[in-house]
Amino acid sequence: MKKGLTILISLSVIILAFTLILGTPSTSSAAVIQLTYSNFFPPSHIQSKLAAAWCKEVGKRTHGKVKITYYPGGTLTKGKNCYDGVVNGLSDIGMSVCGYTRGRFPVMQAVDLPLGYTSGPVATKICNAVYNKFKDPGFNDTKVMYFMAHGPGILFTRKKPVRKLEDLKGLKIRSYGTNAEFVRALGATPVAMPMPEVYQALQRGVVDGALYPMEVNKGWRMADQVKYCTMDLSCAYTTAFFIVMNKKKWNSLSPDIQKTIEEINKEWIPKHGAAWNSSDAEGRKYFLKKGGKIITLSKAELARWKKRSEPVIAKYIAQMKKKGINGKEIVDYIESMLK
Repeated sequence: MKKGLTILISLSVIILAFTLILGTPSTSSAAVIQLTYSNFFPPSHIQSKLAAAWCKEVGKRTHGKVKITYYPGGTLTKGKNCYDGVVNGLSDIGMSVCGYTRGRFPVMQAVDLPLGYTSGPVATKICNAVYNKFKDPGFNDTKVMYFMAHGPGILFTRKKPVRKLEDLKGLKIRSYGTNAEFVRALGATPVAMPMPEVYQALQRGVVDGALYPMEVNKGWRMADQVKYCTMDLSCAYTTAFFIVMNKKKWNSLSPDIQKTIEEINKEWIPKHGAAWNSSDAEGRKYFLKKGGKIITLSKAELARWKKRSEPVIAKYIAQMKKKGINGKEIVDYIESMLK
């Protein structure tokens, strides 16, 4: 009788053990951290592909502890809503344009000024350096991953070639943020809209042209709608893009995972810069293939355009002074890096 009871108890213990093992999630499954990443770039764009590669790299280097679901093309949050989406937890990570929410990021606003940018790598290096040195307070409610910026932003028009400032009179030019001020200073009418809306705006004649880098001609197929490119390089602008993470989500990550992500961030900064350069070259080829014409301005005309940019820069400095920010120091810092 005792022997039978002992066997029964043993079997019960074994059955209970199996039940607990089968009924409890494995440690590796429970340990996976699920994150979401929102981006307005279409999935085919090189910068979107780099963002997707970043997600995979985080998963790889954390040995599967972190899994990031990537949402390109504004499918989770639109470009102008991306930052608030990260703050409010609609996405854990987001990439978008600082200038889409004008005035929110006063320090980084300086990066977008028409200061004569020369390349994607240079612009990308500058915007990260500016943030690291001056710490824009607008980003205090998120964890900044890193920044990037495109190559020279110049003028493209649909039907009318622009060879001198006077040719801009009466034209409606897509722009946003600081660039809207610059377009107005040039004598044209600025029309604000995010990049995903520009193609149709050009197609329908809502705008006569747009400011953007050469890569957009292929990356967003804009060369299908524009015919002329005015190389106003003396006052070429750039656009600062942010990649940020929800602060609460970041703080919930272990120190070793945080360290791994920050290491990947450092590696991805030059990748983005180099990608802007290569895509600018591709955009130029595509523009010419579609029959686009490039207009080179004389030194005298370039000087005239540069002169028109000066009040825009002065206005930014004055606005920052009212906010207690040394805008002149930021602009001088950027210009010294450009030189």
